[in-house]
Amino acid sequence: MAFGPDGRLYVAQFLAGQISAVDVATGDVEVVVPPDGPLQSPDDLAFDTDGAMYVTDLVPGRVWRRDPAGHFTLVTDEVTAPNGIACVGTRVFVNEMIPGGRLLELGDDPMVLAKGLAMGNAMQLGPDGRLYYPHMLTGEVFRVPLDGGEPELVAADVPDPVAVRFDREGVLLVLSRGESGFVTRLDLTGTGDRSAIVSELNALDNAAFDADNRMFVSSYAHGGVAELAGDGRTRQIVPRDLGGPFGVTIDLGGGVHLADHYRLAQPAEQPSDRPDENVTTTELVNFVHGVAADGDLLHTTSQYGQVRTHDRASGTTRTRANGLERPLGIAVRADGTLLVAESGAGRIVAIGHDDQVSVVADGLGSPAGVAVDGGRCYVTDERLSAVYRIEDGVPELLADGLGAPQGITVHDGVVYVVEAARRRLLAIDPVTGDVTVEADSLPVASPAGPRPGLFVVPGLPGMPRPFAGLAATPDGALVLSANGDGSVLRLKTP
Repeated sequence: MAFGPDGRLYVAQFLAGQISAVDVATGDVEVVVPPDGPLQSPDDLAFDTDGAMYVTDLVPGRVWRRDPAGHFTLVTDEVTAPNGIACVGTRVFVNEMIPGGRLLELGDDPMVLAKGLAMGNAMQLGPDGRLYYPHMLTGEVFRVPLDGGEPELVAADVPDPVAVRFDREGVLLVLSRGESGFVTRLDLTGTGDRSAIVSELNALDNAAFDADNRMFVSSYAHGGVAELAGDGRTRQIVPRDLGGPFGVTIDLGGGVHLADHYRLAQPAEQPSDRPDENVTTTELVNFVHGVAADGDLLHTTSQYGQVRTHDRASGTTRTRANGLERPLGIAVRADGTLLVAESGAGRIVAIGHDDQVSVVADGLGSPAGVAVDGGRCYVTDERLSAVYRIEDGVPELLADGLGAPQGITVHDGVVYVVEAARRRLLAIDPVTGDVTVEADSLPVASPAGPRPGLFVVPGLPGMPRPFAGLAATPDGALVLSANGDGSVLRLKTP
């Protein structure tokens, strides 16, 4: 994020695919680049001295220029996972968020200033005329001359560096992306002392300083924008909220748990007048998509191939499976075996207590949600537009002709399904297959297939696929993760 020529704070929203401008005095937010624009995954932005805004579009590997009139032109599509960006006059510099990445100046003849970056991120020109940038994997900060040369190590042992920023007095501040809420302050021109700002905000992502040298920060996990004072106090400007949410589950006590891409979260039992109190982060866990509760355990899927189990009692997380093809929905059988919808492989797999993976059923199209009712397993299939019951390893059709069915749960003998393409909640009789519409106009995101030119660097974040989860509470209500507007809805069943 960066302050624009109009004095507003411009913020790139990676998950939403949009850019907003924030009036930090009032908290008013205006969407200046909507999600149906040219950007897929805007990650960082900077302004040149002509007032043009440059944006890194991480997943498709593009850098864009938006002129002051709002018109976009493509600068390059030949950068892998472009992330950090800085403008010096009208010169534009970007770095790559990959192991062994580059820092380069864009133009008719791009010039590589540095190689071997251990995942670059937000960078900035220093008062000495050199570019400062982090190595996220190694906890280091480097600098390099604008016209190239040997990169110089500025600081080592910096906790989880994600963004390098200078305040108006030339002091270097390095944000931590971890759980600590650290901002490391480095005095490069005076004593060389190092100190830390410790705040209640964690999972920090970026920062910008206004003309009065006030520091504003963002979080990749919690969203929102806050002012961060030198003593660690914060003032929320844009409320924190949900990035999805995607999967949802209910524990035995009726607690609601959400898979929100970068974290596990819980909504407040009663809505608060203070938006920041409506959601609590319970654990930072990257790329969670599906979630299922089993006592103190929360089992999660990641669309990048992992199934993990988080123990709420001990605070530990272990990996149960790796290398699956886009696992989405997850459920738990009575014996503790996990059932996972492996959407990319068209099958349902089981993961036992010994973490061995076996195939329960295959031959499906793109299974999304999975639910268990006694000894029966029910599955939604987005590609085949259907709901199946798995009997002895064979998918038996229960209902078809549906519009991208996703979340699924069973309560009191009725199968409930989120029909994402038509934004409806359906009730299906498991005996007759009769379908009843229980609710419509739900705020769920439209389903999306692979986008042209979309790629995911192995091990790095791509764009999460839309998934509207559904779960049933002990008192018979349904809880919907409404990923179309970032809300959580409680729906009463008949």
